Parts: sequence; C-alpha cells; structure tokens
Amino acid sequence: MAVEVVYRSSRDPERLFMDKAEADRYDKMLELAEALSDALHKAVPSLNEEQVEELGIFMAKNRDTFARAFKNQPEALAELNAPADED
Repeated sequence: MAVEVVYRSSRDPERLFMDKAEADRYDKMLELAEALSDALHKAVPSLNEEQVEELGIFMAKNRDTFARAFKNQPEALAELNAPADED
C-alpha cells in the first residue's frame, strides 16, 4: 500500500494540495481576500456578502497587479482584462 501526503487548506477544508508551500500560499490568499472583503463592505455597505467576497478573492488573486497600480503604474490594471487561467 502506498502512502500519499496531502495538505488541506485550513481556510477551505475541501481544498487539498500536494505541496505544503502551495497550501500555505492559498491560505494567505484567502486571508487577504477576507480582509479586503471586510474593507470593501465597510466602504460600500450596499454590496451584498457574495459580492464583497467575490471582489475580495479577485483582488487577492491579483494582488501583484493591484500593488503595481497603487505604486503609480495604473496601466498594470490592463492585465486584468487579458484572459487568464482560472483556479
């Protein structure tokens, strides 16, 4: 019988990973998404829970692009319009 090591996301127990570093990156992305969702909901209370969650995850997944845009490179946001691979 073979033994296979898998890692489970602590924030999304349904999600399994073969690599601990990948699981850690995913958890950190979800942590950032949650913080962003909270901030967005406070800024725009009319957004419903699903909308702020989707926005938070989108921004967290694209954190590098947003970081460049916030550092005086607004043209970086054009990358968000390009087709991308879904997780």
